[in-house]
Amino acid sequence: MKKKNKILLGLASLTLVAALVGCGTKEDSKSKAINENKIVVGVTSGPHEQIAEAAAKVAKENGLEVELKTFSDYVLPNTSLAEGDLDANSYQHKPFLDTFNKDHNTDLVPVGKTILTPMGIYSKKYKSFDEIPDGATFGLPNDPTNGARALFVLQEAGIIKLKDRADLTASIRDVEENKKNLKFIELEAAQIPKQLSEVDVAAINTNFALDAGINPKKDSIFLESTNSPYVNYIAVRAENKDDPTIKKFVEAYQSEEVRKFIEEEFKGSIIPSW
Repeated sequence: MKKKNKILLGLASLTLVAALVGCGTKEDSKSKAINENKIVVGVTSGPHEQIAEAAAKVAKENGLEVELKTFSDYVLPNTSLAEGDLDANSYQHKPFLDTFNKDHNTDLVPVGKTILTPMGIYSKKYKSFDEIPDGATFGLPNDPTNGARALFVLQEAGIIKLKDRADLTASIRDVEENKKNLKFIELEAAQIPKQLSEVDVAAINTNFALDAGINPKKDSIFLESTNSPYVNYIAVRAENKDDPTIKKFVEAYQSEEVRKFIEEEFKGSIIPSW
């Protein structure tokens, strides 16, 4: 009889443990309703954090407390959002978000445009596209995402034309017209500012330009516009896309106060995109 009681007690303990574990699943955290008075937002350090801080001040004036959690990488803000540790995040463009969802089987969605950190075309030898000679060398980022982005910036500037089927995975094989007969030299994106003098012209991401002391607004030949697919967004879990608290935060972010802060603080190197 004692043995039977021990077995029953053991089964009861296992049932209790299972119940407790079940209460803490990620699925439960994902479906948890967002507090109407407080929101937890993930950002990456730097400009995204600074701008979110400005948005938080506006939100607070409208009765919404915003707690910011800062990350130093580009994966954890999405992982934390998917797992329910965040209510929203603000740091990425849609092509990155789409790739993350595909690779991690998540369902995160964009709910509001934020900023564009525009890719620029730069040269230490020439001040305009008109000055660039036929057959000039062009430093193109060698990773697929930034390489394709640079080609679309060149197309926007009217220097090349891509095939109609070209998408965000475009490569130099998709160049249909090349008015300057540019010779593309593929380089690591982060190293291009240091190698700018070794080529005639190059495409550089804003973050790498700023790190190298290059002012995108003053020093670029051409800057990507806010029509770019690489505009950044506030992202949330799909089930929260219509949540009133999320909408309230988006409104605070897209306020005139935040627009003014961006324009004064970053002086054209970062562009409000709403």
